[in-house]
Amino acid sequence: MANTKSAKKMVRKIAQRTAVNTARRSRMRTFVRKVEEAISSGDKSAAQEAFRLAQPEIMRAAGKGVLHKNTSSRKISRLSARIRAMG
Repeated sequence: MANTKSAKKMVRKIAQRTAVNTARRSRMRTFVRKVEEAISSGDKSAAQEAFRLAQPEIMRAAGKGVLHKNTSSRKISRLSARIRAMG
């Protein structure tokens, strides 16, 4: 348990940062899920539109430190490949 003033402040800061990161991660996953649902329904134009909205959200998560840069690039690449494969 934190017992110094600075340790107590750090506990507060970490709790706030965790809440923000959780919200960011959840938001990103929602956008990704919308793309995956469009892909599974077979609607290529809807998938492309959902992907167009999801891509900056994934990159934003990487920029804010929620995801690693390579992880975000891999997610974007794989979603893009799945949309292209719909043909």
